[in-house]
Amino acid sequence: MSTRERTPGSREEDVWLSNEQLERCAPAEAEPFQAAVPTRMVSNGEYMPHPQTDKQRQVEARVKEIADKAAKKLGISRRQFLEGAGGMAASFLAMNEVYGANFQVSEAELFEPEAHDENGPPRNLFVFDDQTHIVRSSNNAPRGLRAIAQGPGPASTAGGFTSNPYNGTGGNPAGVDELGNAWTPWNRDQLGPDAPPNPGPPTTLLGQFHLGEYINRMYLEAQTTVSVVSNANIALFTAPGGGVPGAATNIHDSLVSESLTGWQSSQCRDFINRLAGSTRALAHAQIYPGPGNIHDPLFGDYTQWQIENMQPDSWKGYNVALAASATAGLPFTRWRLDDEAIAYPTYEIIARNKHMLKNHPGFFNICIHKGLSPGGSQPGGPNNTPEWGNPDDMVKAATDWPHFNWIIYHSCIRPAFWVLQSLQDIENLAGAMDPVTLTDSDGHTVPNIRWSTQLAQIAAGKYVVGAEPTSKSPSSTRRLPNVYAELGTTMASMIVTFPTVWAHLIGQLLYYMGENNIVFGSDSMWYGGPQWQIEALWRFQIPESLAERWNYPELTHAAKRKILGLNSARLYGLPVATIRYGQGDLASYPSAPELQPGGAMDRVLQGVGYPTPVVPVVSLPEDRLSKLKSWVDDSALGRNNTRRGFIRKTV
Repeated sequence: MSTRERTPGSREEDVWLSNEQLERCAPAEAEPFQAAVPTRMVSNGEYMPHPQTDKQRQVEARVKEIADKAAKKLGISRRQFLEGAGGMAASFLAMNEVYGANFQVSEAELFEPEAHDENGPPRNLFVFDDQTHIVRSSNNAPRGLRAIAQGPGPASTAGGFTSNPYNGTGGNPAGVDELGNAWTPWNRDQLGPDAPPNPGPPTTLLGQFHLGEYINRMYLEAQTTVSVVSNANIALFTAPGGGVPGAATNIHDSLVSESLTGWQSSQCRDFINRLAGSTRALAHAQIYPGPGNIHDPLFGDYTQWQIENMQPDSWKGYNVALAASATAGLPFTRWRLDDEAIAYPTYEIIARNKHMLKNHPGFFNICIHKGLSPGGSQPGGPNNTPEWGNPDDMVKAATDWPHFNWIIYHSCIRPAFWVLQSLQDIENLAGAMDPVTLTDSDGHTVPNIRWSTQLAQIAAGKYVVGAEPTSKSPSSTRRLPNVYAELGTTMASMIVTFPTVWAHLIGQLLYYMGENNIVFGSDSMWYGGPQWQIEALWRFQIPESLAERWNYPELTHAAKRKILGLNSARLYGLPVATIRYGQGDLASYPSAPELQPGGAMDRVLQGVGYPTPVVPVVSLPEDRLSKLKSWVDDSALGRNNTRRGFIRKTV
């Protein structure tokens, strides 16, 4: 029955499944076997669930066999066993047997809680989370990113999400993940189908994406040592009184529309560190490139204003954001990293403030959101450009600015949150997009994970012009040691639901960029706290068969320590002994006056996003030399080109 044929007032108006389809289904909660990880596709009512696959039947049978033996030995029921830590271990063991050895797990974990510690993250692990998010308290909208991680259930439904918000939308193909589901929860330990709510109470203390819950999830429930409080200048501006949202024409209009501003990030950083008594948080300033943003009507030079008013630890930019201004007063546009007229003047402002490196050693870290691209970014599509996130601008930018560290967020993965397209390309399935492999300048061929594989080859100095036919990137002929791949969202969206894609991606990053140039970011709080991602990465291993076929390096414990924290500690100039980072009074955050209604941080996070009144900053100091130069320019005096000294007269 099509949507047009549905009877008015019938249940088919509100769901995809018709009564006829429902007769062929059964309630998932009535399934007698409930494993820790689903063993068949679970539909929320908008997708007709696929029948259980052969591999899923194998996993289910093996989980039952393992669980029966373990439960009998422990003297408990199979259901009790499956609901505990041993049930998760049983699922990992069965999945390893059927899909390949993706997760480090031992049979001892079936019986001994202590055995979990042997394969889990060590207690002294230094974890630096390079990408995290807090939402300003004045913004309490439900989040599609939380919904895709949480899966179907009352929490997502109450937030307005009754289907996977990224399956079959935004240029992603519709279908199922490697577990056979259209909407598998990413994080069962911290996000259940009915809790926590999305978005939660609209308060600074209790909102799911707000500062209080951030402190709880990030530092008290997880092993996070240090985190970067990030932000996103991708919001559209809606004029007072309503209208169609569109590009801002000045910094103020952009800031009031964002989920968190750079200045608010710095205030969160300072509050967390005061509460902890040590450096637990760092903060991004925002990249607003272009001459127009150097002459903003309110802030003047906004890059310099941020430096003076928030003392940033590093920088965050979005090519896809409408944030660039060629001329003050005109609508902001998207931008590319290698644009000498738009981007380079902003880089110059950052570079000439090199004195900031003394107290903020990561000041030259340029963190750029690339990937997670919407529709039209496929090969040959109109949005397959650097402005929308592809890596064609990397060679020139990283070469022209070698003293900057270019940390490419999301590892430049093209698909947004639902990576079925990457799986289709890797395994050359129906729907695959040519070329499904990329061959580097050494003649080595790997599966083409769009934009990420190309980025890795560019960073290695091994990308060959034309290897990706629709790309306009030049060849990369030498290694770019100042280019890094960050894992935020990309790993989270793969490691549970598309482990084959994740195995190839981390294998390629290790092969081309090396373990010293990969950094961990969780993109929390979108997907709950980061602990489940920390544990998943620590347990993950590239299957031997995959590594042997494609020559991927081993993901060793030493490499995991670097990725999870040591690499970022180096980039930000931080000591790595975890004893240096105390909890202080972090656990007392619920009673902190600053977080209560009307408190200092509540006012910061309910406000416009910057301190008032604004004192504008000019791009050049108004000193005597500047005034003298202005006088000379106005007088139209010629420049004296006479040089003093000696020149060579004869050979």
